[in-house]
Amino acid sequence: MSQESEADLPGEAVLPGALSESLRAELVAFRRDLHMHPELGNQEFRTTAAIKARLEKAGLRPRVLAAGTGLVCDIGDVDAGRSVLALRADIDGLPIPDTKSDCAYRSTVPDRAHACGHDVHTTVVLGAGLVLAGLHSLGLLPRPVRLVFQPAEEVLPGGAADAIEDGVLAGVGRIIAVHCDPRVDAGRIGLREGAITSACDRLEVSLDGPGGHTARPHLTTDLVTAAARVAVDVPALVGRRVDTRHGLAVTWGRIESGHAPNVIPQHAELSGTVRCLDIDAWREAPDVVVAAIDEVANLHGAKSEINYVRGVPPVVNDPAVTELLREAMTARRGAASVEGTEQSLGGEDFSWYLERVPGAMARLGVRPPGERTVRDLHQGDFDADESAITVGVELFTAAALLDAAQR
Repeated sequence: MSQESEADLPGEAVLPGALSESLRAELVAFRRDLHMHPELGNQEFRTTAAIKARLEKAGLRPRVLAAGTGLVCDIGDVDAGRSVLALRADIDGLPIPDTKSDCAYRSTVPDRAHACGHDVHTTVVLGAGLVLAGLHSLGLLPRPVRLVFQPAEEVLPGGAADAIEDGVLAGVGRIIAVHCDPRVDAGRIGLREGAITSACDRLEVSLDGPGGHTARPHLTTDLVTAAARVAVDVPALVGRRVDTRHGLAVTWGRIESGHAPNVIPQHAELSGTVRCLDIDAWREAPDVVVAAIDEVANLHGAKSEINYVRGVPPVVNDPAVTELLREAMTARRGAASVEGTEQSLGGEDFSWYLERVPGAMARLGVRPPGERTVRDLHQGDFDADESAITVGVELFTAAALLDAAQR
């Protein structure tokens, strides 16, 4: 856990909101509790209750979202004359086992883990809310701030759409978020103007044919070959029918067919993802991908049934809000604490908020400085350097204060 004093942090004399040692310790304990009790999307009842109880203890009035999980909470009075800065966290875990063997706070729930850092995101927004609530009580928060604890980020097309439908963006002028990045050292953030993630859709394909004996493939539809050709040829076709700079890619995660070595099956299935760097190409992707699958399947005499599940568009960072995050981090920890970051092929439903209001997402460094091994996201051994919690809280509180001064 980070042990910096206020004197060590650039800008603290100008911007109030330093964390006390007791709050730092409380937030680490809160994160560890969430890490031990991960809940899947739209099932985050314990997580929601824990957040709600802590906000209420601070004198705030959170509202549980209509779906029963997730919360929204305003700090300060929201009225028509003052737009709100929203801080967003996602609260759900993943359906994978926690494989950390030497960790006292590993998941206690079988086949469930906070392997994407949502426990850190949640704790950062909670901590920022507690600090900002304290500033508000002292008359030091000139503009209201909204905390958004969103469920089901990992469930396509993402819980953000339901949260928006529930009114979390009403009165919001800007929205910011962080996402853990195990490639960036703790104490630093990564920023990028424009697209910082890609679009992500899900693809499920069923192929059917009469089947038969492997001795007579010429008398039937060879579904195994058809499935193999779909797996190989469709990504290649798509790559030639869309501008390669748009990064439209089909990647399979599952292919299944047959039960016996001498029987040509009657059914085959493939599933995977479609990712895209460009938002306009993403809008055209279903037509391009479906046409390519049908073309390859027909060539091999297979009947295709395609379930193309729309996911999320790219997260496109607004330049002005990205600059706000840069200034906030610089004020807290100096210009050297900010680095550029590349566009990721990962998907994030924070993008749905940015379809409505300007905003930006920062990469929050969670790699212990000096560690060479990267514990990647969505892996069972993922963990975060917990000093990143303090960094995220400092970033958000500074952003709230600077945003109020600028607008």
